[in-house]
Amino acid sequence: MRVVLTGGGTGGHIYPALAIAEQLKADKPETEFLYIGGKRGLENSIVPAAGLPFETLDITGFRRSLSADNVKTVLRFMRGVQISSQLLEKFKPDVVVGTGGYVCGPVVYAAHKLRIPTLIHEQNAIPGLTNRFLSRYVNTVAVSFDGTQGQFPKARRVMYSGNPRATTVHRADREEGFGLLGLPSGTPIALVVGGSIGAKAINEAMLQIVPEIAGMPETHFVYVTGKRYYEEAKRSLDEAPWTPPANLHVLPYVERMPEVLAASTLVVSRAGASFLAEVTSLGIPSVLIPSPNVTNNHQEVNARALEDEGAAIVITERELSGGRLFAAVEAIVRDDYLRTRMSERSASLGKPDSARILAAELGKLAVRAKAIRRGAL
Repeated sequence: MRVVLTGGGTGGHIYPALAIAEQLKADKPETEFLYIGGKRGLENSIVPAAGLPFETLDITGFRRSLSADNVKTVLRFMRGVQISSQLLEKFKPDVVVGTGGYVCGPVVYAAHKLRIPTLIHEQNAIPGLTNRFLSRYVNTVAVSFDGTQGQFPKARRVMYSGNPRATTVHRADREEGFGLLGLPSGTPIALVVGGSIGAKAINEAMLQIVPEIAGMPETHFVYVTGKRYYEEAKRSLDEAPWTPPANLHVLPYVERMPEVLAASTLVVSRAGASFLAEVTSLGIPSVLIPSPNVTNNHQEVNARALEDEGAAIVITERELSGGRLFAAVEAIVRDDYLRTRMSERSASLGKPDSARILAAELGKLAVRAKAIRRGAL
């Protein structure tokens, strides 16, 4: 099978696409891939590092207010469809998969015009503008959150698949996670992370509770500042009037997050959909602090979906303080019943077979398209 993947801008769009590729490759090692991304997104470093052939388009998104830039966006879209058509005709894929971000628009639309089977995957509880636009043209829309199928009323087929990143993380080796952190197997770990760049509000609250952490010596706090905020956080700790406790581990970034997640007892994080899929695939309780700086406030909607099921405690950024954060963490760590219950509810929301479900759907689309071309259907 020959597969084109497209998705970009953030890791939340890129890693699900790579998880699908990983599953397809495991099922059929002869599968060939082409990844089409944007010129400005994180995919420019992540995808080549994953070893996939990579092409780019110059594409931007629409501004939500009247702007002359939207005229340029339309022209870039039209040019993107033209270039995508050329790439698709040359590669001759059996199926095209879009996982979100502006670059999906021209690629998936071009595939539709060329009558190539298409599937888009929506990670969030509130769909993005690009996927809403594409939903009327594709063969299948796959959603991460059960109950959100109705968000695509014009789609031909909508299926609940979960997020394929869950499959990748579910396979992670827990013992390797302890080894990477230099901690004994079974050590209780509270992982605090704001994404690869970091989250200023989470960092500020975390620095406020460092003195309290010393009172929980049995739990090790792995505090991932994000690369942008690492030096600032280290400086704040160095200049503090107290010595940072031995159970605090400060890191700028975690290269092998699946293994570290697998070793974690509790996670404090933003509420990006792909990360929540990873957390629930492992059944980890969480304290979620949704980013307010996202379209349609979709991170809070994502987080509330877990909170409503008893899998997470949600603290909005406007409510966040060191005291509020520590109270939530302490409640989960010290209450075995609550932690176990939250873990069970988290696991009940997980979809560790997501990548397999999507790979099976893609296989069906490809087989059906080949049958149609042969005149068998």
